[in-house]
Amino acid sequence: MSTLTKTYLLYLFISLFGLNLFAQEELTQTEIESIQESIDFDINFAQKNIDNNEYYKAQDDLEQALELAQQINDNKSIGLIYSKMGKLYYIQENPEEATKILVKAIEKQRFAKDNINIAETYKTLGLVYLKQKKEYNNAIDYFNSAEVIFENEDLHSFEAETKMYKADAYYILKNYEMADELYEDAISLSKRYQHNQLLSINYLKSGLAKAALNNIEEAEELAELGFQIAEKNGFIDIISTGYKIKSDIKEAAGDYKTSNSLLKKHLKLNDSLLQVKRSYLAEDKKLDFLYENPIEYQKEREADLQKEANSSWLEKLTTILSIALITILSLLTLSLYKNNNIRLKSNNILHKKNAELTVAMEKAELATKTKANFLSTVTHELRTPLYAVTGLTNMLLEEDPKPEQIQHLKSLKFSGDYLLTFINDILQINKIEANKVDVEPEVFNLKKKVENVISALNNSALDNNINIHFEYDRNLPENFNADQLKISQILINLIGNSIKFTKDGDIWIRIIQQKVSGDNLEVRFEIEDNGIGISEEKQQNLFESFSQGSIQINRKYGGTGLGLSIVKGLIDILKGKIYLKSELGKGTTFYFELPLKRSHEEVKVEKTTYFKDVDEIELSNIKILVVEDNKINQMITRKILNKMNLYCDVVDNGEEAVDKVKTGSYDVVLMDIHMPGISGIEATRMIRAFDRELTIFALTAVTIEDKMQEFDEAGFTDIIPKPFKQEDFERKLYNALMSDGSQISQE
Repeated sequence: MSTLTKTYLLYLFISLFGLNLFAQEELTQTEIESIQESIDFDINFAQKNIDNNEYYKAQDDLEQALELAQQINDNKSIGLIYSKMGKLYYIQENPEEATKILVKAIEKQRFAKDNINIAETYKTLGLVYLKQKKEYNNAIDYFNSAEVIFENEDLHSFEAETKMYKADAYYILKNYEMADELYEDAISLSKRYQHNQLLSINYLKSGLAKAALNNIEEAEELAELGFQIAEKNGFIDIISTGYKIKSDIKEAAGDYKTSNSLLKKHLKLNDSLLQVKRSYLAEDKKLDFLYENPIEYQKEREADLQKEANSSWLEKLTTILSIALITILSLLTLSLYKNNNIRLKSNNILHKKNAELTVAMEKAELATKTKANFLSTVTHELRTPLYAVTGLTNMLLEEDPKPEQIQHLKSLKFSGDYLLTFINDILQINKIEANKVDVEPEVFNLKKKVENVISALNNSALDNNINIHFEYDRNLPENFNADQLKISQILINLIGNSIKFTKDGDIWIRIIQQKVSGDNLEVRFEIEDNGIGISEEKQQNLFESFSQGSIQINRKYGGTGLGLSIVKGLIDILKGKIYLKSELGKGTTFYFELPLKRSHEEVKVEKTTYFKDVDEIELSNIKILVVEDNKINQMITRKILNKMNLYCDVVDNGEEAVDKVKTGSYDVVLMDIHMPGISGIEATRMIRAFDRELTIFALTAVTIEDKMQEFDEAGFTDIIPKPFKQEDFERKLYNALMSDGSQISQE
């Protein structure tokens, strides 16, 4: 081969090399799918190698997968690969590399919206900060972020593991109460989802936390329970940890002899485990892998060297020129490499900042969830005594009080109703913000519904010397299939708002047909008043929670400032829009538009009286069991039932309730939730084990939406929230007894 030919081939090679760097072939869909299959295969194979402690082989598999994933720009796979590489670096005790690559994984996974895998990445990053960097507060932040996602995705075993690691961090920070609480949560989840390995280690760690809180007897019981599970299942790592934890507890108890014996067992077993771990990470293991997988380039290079030894002087000259050209290219490559390094460093800084922002966002989400839980707890604690206040007030008003007492009782009833309305408003806002409000359509008469709302508010209007004018579009049908309860809430809030801020004036309510498409209509609702009006400045944030015109307005007119926020949230849920026109001193007009569906069905008229028409003999055959630990609430519920000519047995805990149902024959059980001993939910589960047909109502002040799934799983027939409306309570009881069939005959 001539020198000219070789030089030509060399330049051709360089040209092709350059084209390969700056041009990318278009891939067909079939090729992309084939590459994706290879990526998935490599990732799965890497995971098997990780599970088999073949870490260097796993690293090689992941690098191959990464190259292919980058070729087709598959962010989800890239994020997953980075996450697994980060875990490998964590296993190999290289925290800096682990942190760097895990942050890159988070960026890719957020871009790909890969929630499940990003949670696992957060957990691994938390472990790096917990076990290797010793930055415990940072670790807790990452565990919190992971826990929120695992809980939202219903990955409860992962959630249990994350709670355990978070508890470890709190234990190291000597916050033993928080650590103990988290270990107990992890135990509960592990039990529920039958994860014996997690259950075993959490029992042991919970024992350690109890010992730190000086609950030595309980600590020993928990640790022994965890150790027995580990021995039964052959969890060697946990058995080793168990010896150490039991040793520490015995030391805290002052039993130094047993503590020393257990510690020796731990050290012996731990040494064996460490030797095995070191063998997996040993350098010669890496060399063995490299020897088993020689690089093809090295083989080719050896063949090239053999050819060079036999080449002529012309070929040697060509080689020298080639080396010169390659040197030039190498220098250019080095320059590009340095520039690339600078860019990578900038990117790493951006990645880190992005990760910090992500954690901050997760903290905000956690704070929102904490707020929701706090509101749920507080409202439960308020609703329980309110049940007694409203119940007793209604009873006293019905029992012929002295004339001078009637006004006091009415004032007490008004205050109780006002407080209940305020609590319900807070709950409504909480549900709207958490997207937990469902649309529940039913057939109803819109015109009559608005007339009923006006009638209910008319007394308040007359107190302010207000005339209410109602106009209903003649072309608009009256029967619709929509969520009438939410429409009522919107109208009550808006009309009530107009009444509050109008004195000696008028309010106009108009319902107007806008657009028609078959049975689908757009309906416009207008509420206009000539009251005090709203300034332009205050109109900007009028629909925000706790927003009112001013402190003076709040003091003069009262109210919570939640009504309009609820209105806006409900209209958004119903896919409508709300508008506002107002001028100070001249009045305000709220108008909103809703898409409604016309109904051709007849509107059902609900029965308003239930047990009054039922024969007393039939009622005497009905047996009701009330399960309630609060003595006042027991008395109120009993009296409400007695007024309906219904009689009941009362027990104050879940254990007695289960025994009563086993030995007696009841038609309905009214079950409280929070009680000493086993809860109402646990008691219901136990009853359902031997009686699937019994009607069981959850008579509770718990925020229903937060517990609905748990109530369903436990087997409740329905839920009656406290405080309840007498009519709703009667209707649910009547319908339940009617559906049972035998106790009440229809008139």
